Parts: sequence; C-alpha cells; structure tokens
Amino acid sequence: MMSTRNSIFQLCNVFRTLTLSRNVAVQTALPARCSSLLSTHKHTTLGLSHKVSFSSLVFRASTVQTLNVVEKERHRDFHTSLTLERFKPWKKTPEYTLRPLGKKRITSRDHTGRVVSGRRGGGAKRNYRMVDFKRVGPVEGPPMEEKVLAVRYDPNRTANIAIVAGGNKKRYIIASANMEPGDIIRTSGHIGRMTVVANEGDAYPLGALPIGSLVHCVEIYPGEGAIRVRSGGTSAQILRKVGGQVILQLPSKLQISVNERCVATVGRASGDQHNRMVIGKAGRSRWFGRRPSSGLWQRKGGWAGRKIKPLPPIKVYMDPSKKGTHITV
Repeated sequence: MMSTRNSIFQLCNVFRTLTLSRNVAVQTALPARCSSLLSTHKHTTLGLSHKVSFSSLVFRASTVQTLNVVEKERHRDFHTSLTLERFKPWKKTPEYTLRPLGKKRITSRDHTGRVVSGRRGGGAKRNYRMVDFKRVGPVEGPPMEEKVLAVRYDPNRTANIAIVAGGNKKRYIIASANMEPGDIIRTSGHIGRMTVVANEGDAYPLGALPIGSLVHCVEIYPGEGAIRVRSGGTSAQILRKVGGQVILQLPSKLQISVNERCVATVGRASGDQHNRMVIGKAGRSRWFGRRPSSGLWQRKGGWAGRKIKPLPPIKVYMDPSKKGTHITV
C-alpha cells in the first residue's frame, strides 16, 4: 500500500512538471512504477471503503499535495532557484530565507565547552543572515542579471550585505564598495577569447577578467563558493595567467594560484571604513563582545619588534581533495 501511495505522489509530481513545461512526452517522463500501475491496475484501494478509479485517486492526491504546497509557500519568504536549493549548509533550516535567524553564543569556546580565546563574552545579540557565497552563472549565452534591492548592515562581518533579486529568487550577497539599490549586476560562467569589460559587482571567472583587475569574494576551487577576500574593504589583484591557472595577490601580499574557472566578484568589498571607526568609550567595546584585559603589566619582548621577512612562495590550489601546496615560480 505504501509503495502504491508513493507511486501516486511520484505521478503527481510528474503531472505538475508536465503542466509547467508542456513540452515533455508523458510516456517518457512517467516513472516505471507509475507506468506499471497505469497498465495493470485500473482500480485500487488504499484503505478506502469502496473501489475508486486510479484517475480519481491521482486527482485527490494532487489536490492534497497542491494544498500542502500552497500552505508551505505562504510561510516562505521567496522562491529559490536550483542553485540555492542545492546549497544547504544550515542543519536546522532546510530552506533558504531572508529572515534573520537566531544563533547560539559560543563565547570563544570549542566543541568541548572550554575557553580557547580570552577576553570574549557578552555584547549585543546578533542574528545570522544566510549569505550566499556562490555566484553561479550560465556557461553559454548572455549573463544572468540581478537587481540590487537594498544594502544592509550585517553584525557578523565587517562588510555590508546586499539583497539582490533575479527571476523568482532573492538572496543575500556581499556588497561591493560602491553598490547602491537599483544597480544591475551580472553573473556569468563563460570564458571567451577576449577579456570582458566588467562593472563593479559583476561576477565572472578569473580567466575572463583582464590582468590587473581588483576582485573580492574569490573561490579557490570551482563551484565551492567564495572563501578568500571577504572582509570589509579588501581586494585581491590578478597578476598573471599561466596554463589554465590565475595568479592572485591577496591583501596580505601572499600570492595564490587558482583555476581559471574560479568565480570572483569585481571591485573591492564594502565596509572599507570599519577600521577607522572610533570606539569612543569602554562600554562600546563591551557592545561588540570584547572584555577588558586583566590589567597585569608585562614588558614586551623581542617578539613585539618589526620584522622584515621574505614573501612566502606561491600557494597552488589544483585538486580539491588535497590542500594547497607551496611552489617556487
């Protein structure tokens, strides 16, 4: 009985898909279990007192499922794309949402509950915003366009975040330095023969951008999302391209080599004034969750002096299963 009921719901999903597309053959789209039911079982009883036709069962199941979907959509903030549906790093939140979520304070403690960093605790409560660090665009054809709806403050990071909308989806992304509401940003995954002329906020593969461009929100492996250069006011520079790899110089002057298919956002990240913020009083530091020091005075040793060290060698990211390796180029 359960297998027949599951087959009915599979058939309902197929009919919903056919209703949306209207260009798929019914016989090729039906699951094998549903096809066998249509061919062999003209009537069935799923715990009902009388026999009903299979078409009426499908109609009843589809009606119930449609009502469930409508009730579910009422409580969702927006419809998401396939990209956001696949990107689910949040355990207790199965769906992407723009609503700020409450998070538990760990106060510089590890998984065992022990304090691993001192002078942390208290402060204003912070809610988490689901920032999407994946900028996935079409490999062929024109780039995907999205409109910036708002630029907002995020208490969990030094850069601002922007709400962008494209098609039937909305999401949070890291805002660039000069991003304003109403701007149109483009995302593409195509690498052509000629370099593109990209505006600030656009996302392209590193291989499609000209040498010398400033970028932020850089991927180190294709499709994994932005890992590097996400802090406020930071940017990396494209130095050169060698054999399908792109050499970048990070804000720390460290040079890394990543695949040319890694996507990055053009321009500097927003929030370049965060390091110039005047605290003003001790109480404001407590708002940020920073506790005062113990007051024990200790003379600084030789570690406190300025050191001139040579730059480390280039760190190459090629295989996602292995960590980056240092080579001398």
